[in-house]
This record gives sequence, C-alpha cells and structure tokens, in this order.
Amino acid sequence: MDKKSSHRADRLRPKPRAITVVLTVLAFALAACGTNAAAVQGPTSSALGPGLRMGPVELVTSDLEGLHRFYTEGVGLTTLSSDEDDVILGTEGTELFRLIAAGSPDAAPDDYSQAGLYHSAFLFPDATELASAVLRTATLKPDSFQGSSDHKVSHAFYFADPEGNGVELYADTPEDTWEWNDGLVTMGSAALDPNAYIATHLGNRTPNASAKDVSMGHVHLRGGDLQQAEEFYEDGLGFAVTARSQGAIFLAANGYHHHLAVNTWSSAGAGKRPDSLGLRTVSIHVADVAELDAVASRLTAHKIPHELGKGTLTTQDPWGTGITVRVAG
Repeated sequence: MDKKSSHRADRLRPKPRAITVVLTVLAFALAACGTNAAAVQGPTSSALGPGLRMGPVELVTSDLEGLHRFYTEGVGLTTLSSDEDDVILGTEGTELFRLIAAGSPDAAPDDYSQAGLYHSAFLFPDATELASAVLRTATLKPDSFQGSSDHKVSHAFYFADPEGNGVELYADTPEDTWEWNDGLVTMGSAALDPNAYIATHLGNRTPNASAKDVSMGHVHLRGGDLQQAEEFYEDGLGFAVTARSQGAIFLAANGYHHHLAVNTWSSAGAGKRPDSLGLRTVSIHVADVAELDAVASRLTAHKIPHELGKGTLTTQDPWGTGITVRVAG
C-alpha cells in the first residue's frame, strides 16, 4: 500500500467503546456454536421454503442527514428516494434500508437494555467489495469501527452508525466449507486484521463510490428471552435454529448460516419496547403467496396476533419489534 492508503487503513484500528465489550461476548459465544463432531452432518430443514431473503430494515432517527451520509458514503448504498422525512436506500434499484425522521426532537435514544436492533448486516458479494466498504466507512467515520472477526462462515467487520445503531459489513466464505453438526453450523471467531484484509483484497486501489450487489444478509436483534424468541421466530415464522450459544440463538431458512439472530447479552428480561429512536421494522421476503399463507397459518396455530393483507403480513415479535413478511416483487 502507498502512504496515503496505509494511513487510511491505519485509521481502522478499533477504538475503546462500550459495544466492544458485547463483541467480546459474541466472540466467545460463537466459538461454542456447533461443535458436536460426532453428530450427523447437514443443516436442519426450515418450515420457510426456498427463495427467502431479508428485506429492508427501517430505522427512526433524529439525524436523518448524518445517517444518510453514513450509509451512502460509507456503506455504499444508493439513494432510491429522499425527502425531508424519509430516505430509502438500496442498490441496483432494490430497497435495503429506510431512514425515517423522528416525529419529535425529544425522541428518546435507543436503550441497549431494551429489545431492539443489535446490528443490520450488509452482505457483499466478494472480498474486494467488502474491503472497499470497510475502507470507505472507516475513512468517513474512523471512530465508528468496533471490531472484526473470521466467523468461519463469513468475514465480518463491525461499526456503529452516528446514532449508535450496530452495522455489520461481511462477505460469506464458500458454502461448501461450512461445517454442520447435528443441524448446527460451526461459527468461530478468529482474529481478522482489517489493515491486512484491505491490503490483500484492495491494495492501493481507490474504493468505488458505491457498493455493487450488496444485500441485507441478516438482522441481529436484542430480545428479552431466548425461549420466547425461538417460539416466535422458529415455531411461528418458520425459521430453523442453526446455532445456539450462551445468550444467543441464530436462525435461517434453506441452510444459510443465519438470516436472523437474537441475543439477550444486554437486554435479558426486557419487556415491550418503549418508543425510541432506532429500529422500527424488519422485513422478510418470501417466494410466493402460498409461502405467505403458510406463515399466517403457523402464526394462527401459535396464537400470535398478525394481519394478513394482499401479499403482505404484519406482526410483532414478543418485544414489540415490527415484522413485515411480504411476497417478493
């Protein structure tokens, strides 16, 4: 790397912030996932069928301009539409993220002792695109970097946006290298040097101004109780548990390592979420109307309140986080 690139990469070194403690918990927790070497190989089948993908995450913010800049100039999303109260972001015309201006200047900040968003995880198609996003984001907001890890199934870099909402930028490792034992995937947490990663995969090249082929890979939530989370997200919505650890569960459809996760590391025992900044809604896209109807039938069978409309179902998880399931367009 030249001096300029090296200087920018050096700014990636983590800063001591409270969320780093939680990331340390994540490292130890993931190291314990899926380690039964004598068990049967392969993921557990999910009730949700092929074609599922995560849809846009909606955040309420008191700093619409600041978050807009972070997710475009840093993460690399494209502005699909924008006005003074609402910004829709995505890539190649696909909506991935929505920022909504808070209705009051006195809106309470997100409280990490309550349920809510742990991080939105943007999936990049390859290491070059990921390295570009990491360098863009760290150059724009050097103090936002929280850590990085080789999770075996993915390479991940963690940030916090200007209001403290967690952000993961990651790329998957080849699927045929993932290790499954008794339906659970092994997710480690080995050291991953961001400077070396950028040097290896980007070198002296300048990152593109925007990301290509990025998607919402998974969403990681804070909840109050793991059993309740499992009953709602597995029994109700139809995901399969793919990993368990102390204080967290990971869930997916179709053999992915995880589309959703819920932890109680800072929010154990939390009740219904108060009105605040931060997460409003998580969206899930399913393949067709039959799949949507099946979700509605499961929710009905488990007495989980929901509303089913034309191509869309809305419900809330046990802590009041909005969940929208819709047929992919």
